[in-house]
Amino acid sequence: MYRIAVVISLILLAASQSYAGAKVIGQAVDYSDNGVVMKGYLAYDENIKGKRPGVLVVHEWWGHNEYARKRARMLAELGYTALAVDMYGDGKQAMHPDDAGKFSSELMKNFDVAKSRFTAAMNFLKQQPTVDPERIAAIGYCFGGGTVLNVARQGLELKGVASFHGGLTAVKPAEPGAVKAKVLVLHGAEDKFVTPEQIDAFKKEMKAAGADSKFISYPGAVHSFTNPDADMYAKKFNLLLGYNANADKKSWSELKKFLKAIFRK
Repeated sequence: MYRIAVVISLILLAASQSYAGAKVIGQAVDYSDNGVVMKGYLAYDENIKGKRPGVLVVHEWWGHNEYARKRARMLAELGYTALAVDMYGDGKQAMHPDDAGKFSSELMKNFDVAKSRFTAAMNFLKQQPTVDPERIAAIGYCFGGGTVLNVARQGLELKGVASFHGGLTAVKPAEPGAVKAKVLVLHGAEDKFVTPEQIDAFKKEMKAAGADSKFISYPGAVHSFTNPDADMYAKKFNLLLGYNANADKKSWSELKKFLKAIFRK
């Protein structure tokens, strides 16, 4: 059984921000899984009355950071309640690619732990007073993209999952009929971290599983194309990353259409 601590911090990290009539509240939240405290971030528009769909945001391999929180606030602007999750525990972040690789690979190798932590976050989000627990989706970036695809493969009850420049390799390939969520993959055509063979295998896997999936590739975009900090990381650590404003804009537009479609009552 998953233990969920519904302890919400009273400290508002982004106390309130106004966007075209929206009043977005962002706050640090604590929840737990198997005795590990997870440091998340909840965002919603307090001007919207009643319950609305909830969206989980799974971070890149760097860990739960400001980028994931920014995306949660952007989702709140669209009328959703969003939870930027903490997959590493205690808000742990990587300052170097070696640590990022270690943290992310440990969870992928022990995916039962990752699935449990994701489920704890999902259950926490469902309990929020602004959330319709029957309408939950998840998005993820890089490591987070691979995470949401893998929980979808294992049949978690989500309306949809969207992966931005995420890994496509299956921890366990989807069985026919197992994927309940609609799947959207937003991929950089020049991403050197994902091979053509992996793309082909993913598409065949989704087809064999009978999944409702869509794969979009953006020409000229490399890994981490949605993150403006990608250029800084690329220069600092000599990584094949890069921000692509056009692909970022187009992929976010696709996500907006995707969420609107899956949450339509």
